[in-house]
Amino acid sequence: MQLDSTELTPVINRLKRAQGQLAAVTRMLEEGRDCKDIVTQLAAVSKALDRAGFAIIATGLEQCIAREDTTMDKKELEKLFLSLA
Repeated sequence: MQLDSTELTPVINRLKRAQGQLAAVTRMLEEGRDCKDIVTQLAAVSKALDRAGFAIIATGLEQCIAREDTTMDKKELEKLFLSLA
């Protein structure tokens, strides 16, 4: 399954933002920042990654339905979806 790169631009932007947030978490740990602040930031990173993953899967599902792509079957798509749950 090939994903349309133009549809993935928002996903790429979200991942870049998450990468920055993760760097901030590392920096916070190194600086000995408050645990609550670190966990809050880490939760934001996790949520951003989850949303990016779901967006990728949704795009893949849409392409499979619209183009009748047979490279992935329902079971494989389900497995991808559940890997994020």
